[in-house]
Amino acid sequence: MTDLFTSIKEKLSGRDKTIVLPEGMDVRVLQAASRLHQEALVKPILLGNETEVKQVAAEAGIDSTGIEVIDPAGVSYFEELVEKFVERRKGKVTGEQAREQLTDVNYFGTMLIFTGRADGLVSGAVHSTADTVRPALQIIKTKPGVSRTSGAFIMMKEEERLVFADCAITVAPTSQELAEIAVESAKTAKSFGIEPRVAMLSFSTQGSAVTEETEKVSKAAEIARSLAPELTLDGEFQFDAAYVPAIAAKKAPDSVIQGDANVFVFPSLEAGNIGYKLTERLGGYEAIGPILQGLNAPVNDLSRGCSADDVYKLALITAAQSL
Repeated sequence: MTDLFTSIKEKLSGRDKTIVLPEGMDVRVLQAASRLHQEALVKPILLGNETEVKQVAAEAGIDSTGIEVIDPAGVSYFEELVEKFVERRKGKVTGEQAREQLTDVNYFGTMLIFTGRADGLVSGAVHSTADTVRPALQIIKTKPGVSRTSGAFIMMKEEERLVFADCAITVAPTSQELAEIAVESAKTAKSFGIEPRVAMLSFSTQGSAVTEETEKVSKAAEIARSLAPELTLDGEFQFDAAYVPAIAAKKAPDSVIQGDANVFVFPSLEAGNIGYKLTERLGGYEAIGPILQGLNAPVNDLSRGCSADDVYKLALITAAQSL
């Protein structure tokens, strides 16, 4: 199987995708931006005062030659962004409030996407998830038919690639929201060369336990099938029945999923977050993400404990999402 990032780079070659990195003063972000610029597959845009950004780069021994740096306070089109922001927020903010909000690098960066000046944004090395996601929800907004965004991880180990969701955003999803997460996660899988086979997870396998929690998941599977009847999808499943063929043969012999699922939809944020971290730390998988799903344009969130390599990889993934 072709390495995930080799495949992504092949897709990005010659496409001139531009990714905003709002945290231009962070050394990890600068290292990633330099790498992206040198490879010439994705054009990085750093936000911040150019003199200060270049100084931080020089002090860290990072080559920032040729990388575009935009100072939100100094651009000629700032008032245009203010006007479009007020219009997008439909009167919920005044012009003065918009000017103040657009001094925030995440709001400014998101407006660069909205106005067609960039294709995607990666933030979160310094800022919280809320700081990254809130502007995206207010400006980019979710796709038609998607009630809220969700966060997926691509879990990689040797040749295996799995998708886990929602591991980052929705605390207690309803059946409808779980169904939407399943459909969007399948799209995420396809965009990275994974033919999706979706399992809706629970502590029960197809009625082995009947509670409010398990019924929520089985109903979600029904809704997901109605939303995307072409998908190979089933639930509710315990993880072992979704992942191990011998157990699937015993617990769910008539299911379209026979221990061969590769997209796993967790019933709650607690389960998803714990699940991906267990898989990463005990199972030795690399966790790429969270990849935000369901938005009209790609905006992705880093962990504040991220490495320069994490920033680089998520920028490539974000660019790939915009294709």
